[in-house]
Amino acid sequence: MPGPLDDVKVVDFTEIIAGPLAGRLLADLGADVIKVEPPWGEPWRLTQRFTDTESRTFMTYNRGKRSLPLNLTKNGAAEILKRLIPKMDIALVNFRPDVAAKLGVDYETLSDINPRLIYCELTAYGREGPDADRPGYDMIVQAMTGMVASETKTLDGVPSWVWSSPLIDTSAGICMAWSVCAALYARERTGVGQKIETSLLASALSLMGARFLHVESLDGETRDKTIKELEAKRAEGATYEEMVAASPGSRRREHHGNLYYRVYYTEDSPIGVGCLSDPLRRRLLETLGLTDDGLEPGWDPTKPESRAYSQALEQRAEELIAEKPSAEWLQIFEERAIPAGPVRFIEEMFDDPQVVANGLVTEVEHVQEGKVKMMGPMAHFRGTVPTPPAASPALGQHAGEILESLGFTKAEVESWRDDGVIG
Repeated sequence: MPGPLDDVKVVDFTEIIAGPLAGRLLADLGADVIKVEPPWGEPWRLTQRFTDTESRTFMTYNRGKRSLPLNLTKNGAAEILKRLIPKMDIALVNFRPDVAAKLGVDYETLSDINPRLIYCELTAYGREGPDADRPGYDMIVQAMTGMVASETKTLDGVPSWVWSSPLIDTSAGICMAWSVCAALYARERTGVGQKIETSLLASALSLMGARFLHVESLDGETRDKTIKELEAKRAEGATYEEMVAASPGSRRREHHGNLYYRVYYTEDSPIGVGCLSDPLRRRLLETLGLTDDGLEPGWDPTKPESRAYSQALEQRAEELIAEKPSAEWLQIFEERAIPAGPVRFIEEMFDDPQVVANGLVTEVEHVQEGKVKMMGPMAHFRGTVPTPPAASPALGQHAGEILESLGFTKAEVESWRDDGVIG
């Protein structure tokens, strides 16, 4: 049986990470995704590449697609789009609003060609407001939304962002894929396409979770006071650490004693322990032979003596866990149903039994590079099962077959190659 998005056709005009991930997720579900990119390849093909036109990042976010290198600034491109867009169900775009219009891939132009088209646009900061036309990337949006300040990490006094994983780009890509699937369902009922707008800004604030929550009765006075204090400290030329100290909303809210949800060093290696309910916390204390007055009614964690008590308790827990190797602790915690796990490295995950058993590693055959192992589908369908994902496309790998399927002759295709319209 085909995948849940079988027969759904997607034109993917996106670049870098967030938009391409959305296209990849749709391809994983069985959609036919045509990646339209410049004749020289989208930027992420060429960033830290290990072949002439391929990088690890491009491979990751563009698997399962077909490549159509198309110079949207050339006159012939519009002629190709007039035949391509009527056959498409979804268009993905992540240019700045002004750029999409200049290239002729804005919503107004494409929906005029195909009113049933679902057009999903990702911008950095949203369509409205003073930052609407500004470019932006994951790191910049982390800085602008309080995420960097929330981490409170510094390198030689300079704020550090979450750079090991593109959190905002990833969540934005998932949001795009989720949104267009909802719009497809709506189109089934109405027969009409629509435009969807989302942004990196929206994804960043969503990732903040309960931090981006203002309860007027609890937070109103504190927030006003904090804003005034931050403005005063900026005027004084305060350091970043001093600014963070003035912002209780940006600092990490400390779990009591930081005892129950953290990484510990055992005798031989680190493990993570997570106890987020009162029964689990008490079970951990019992396992370690400890008591914690902070779990009892009437405890005030803001008092200096309370903080000293918590720090001493945390230190004692660290000492006890350091007395035994990880394997022994993990066995003990499993027997007592205390959530825990080893700290692993990425290289180990490709052969991890749990990862492999759940189909979270897939192997694809790249037309130039051969065997490639990578992340498998995020979800598995037991009824409409998609075919296994294909590798990322080589630059222009499918240009001829796509254009000829639109009714263009081989002579026309070669003419466009000569004119630089296609790659």
